[in-house]
Amino acid sequence: MSARNIVTLSHNPAITYSSKDDDFIEDPTPSPANENVSWISWFCSRPGREYFVEVREEFIEDLFNLTGLNLAVPFYNEALDLILDRNNPETLKKLDMGVVETSAQILYGLIHQRYIITRMGLHQMAEKYSTGIFGCCPRVNCCYTHVLPAGRSDVVGRMPVVLFCPNCLDLYAPSSSKYKNIDGSFFGTTFPHLFFETYPELNPKRAIPCGKIYQPRIYGFKVSEFSKTGPRMHWLRMYLTDSSDSDSESESESD
Repeated sequence: MSARNIVTLSHNPAITYSSKDDDFIEDPTPSPANENVSWISWFCSRPGREYFVEVREEFIEDLFNLTGLNLAVPFYNEALDLILDRNNPETLKKLDMGVVETSAQILYGLIHQRYIITRMGLHQMAEKYSTGIFGCCPRVNCCYTHVLPAGRSDVVGRMPVVLFCPNCLDLYAPSSSKYKNIDGSFFGTTFPHLFFETYPELNPKRAIPCGKIYQPRIYGFKVSEFSKTGPRMHWLRMYLTDSSDSDSESESESD
């Protein structure tokens, strides 16, 4: 049996599947460290999956939370069974496990998109955000503000994940290449904005008054906005720092 015809079954190295002989081969010496690891824990612990949180199984088992996903993912039932560790070997040996594994990862990503906008999911992401696991904004004047993963589309296969900075309100590509193949739909377009509505104390616009705007200068003199190389649309990066500024501005407008 050639090595290329054997595919390791997801996270469990104790079982392999042969597409040539159409049967299972159990490793007589399974790894004790991996015997009791769930598929979800395995998936989230892989290198490059630090952006993900572990979705609770009770959330996945509630079919209401999965409405419509059966139309978006091939081998939906088999992928769902793989995620919940309830696969039937008799069924699996008839399938291409590489395809089922891919479908399971896509399905988990779409479930993850829905989970992280729930109260529990937001709480888990807040714990990661507080530790800076998602990284910092590369913009110098954002003073190392923590960023959040986000998507520019809620549809799979459209765009990769990006990082949203709540200080400059802009999007950036992850600095490490290991994150650039993560689909943006696994986080969605709603998450980062709902996150700061839920946890306003984590919003740096209120906690870190560091919204500086870079001013180009030549020999110490500001470059005019009317210059072809001058600054453009500074107002896009401007925002009120507190309610007193808002009150004073409204009073001046009324006068």
